[in-house]
Amino acid sequence: MNKLKTLIKSLLNRETVTYVVFGVLTTLVNLVVFKGFDLLFSGHLYLLSNVFAWVAAVTFAFVTNKCYVFESTSWKAAVLKKEIPGFVGARIGSLLIEEGGLWFFVEVLGFGSNVFDFIVVRLSGKIVAKLILGVIVVVVNYLLSKFLIFRQGNAREGE
Repeated sequence: MNKLKTLIKSLLNRETVTYVVFGVLTTLVNLVVFKGFDLLFSGHLYLLSNVFAWVAAVTFAFVTNKCYVFESTSWKAAVLKKEIPGFVGARIGSLLIEEGGLWFFVEVLGFGSNVFDFIVVRLSGKIVAKLILGVIVVVVNYLLSKFLIFRQGNAREGE
């Protein structure tokens, strides 16, 4: 029972809660930008639409993760030279997961032509695929951000 309490306490801390909140907001940015470009390209260039959505989401996520989640307070060049390439590099990995997964869902599983009804919301198959992939990407990105990019020592090293 104590191990369960310890696990719950470690998961329900300020950092993980704010990461989930900003992860949801980042996912919304990603979905809105994706949908906009998917409509603009009439659904034909969905992987390119995903890249544009990724750029918007990564930009939003860097600022919110730095400022609010991991509280990396320094904006000095020495700190940013470590954080930005690490953050973008980790996100390139998640982009590859999302691009490959989106292609798989649309081209192999046929999600591109499907529509899914969830209670009172009708979602395209591409959006459903992005939501599924978004969960995977949020977990991967959290682990990379916490343990590689926004380590507590980064802010102090550049000062």
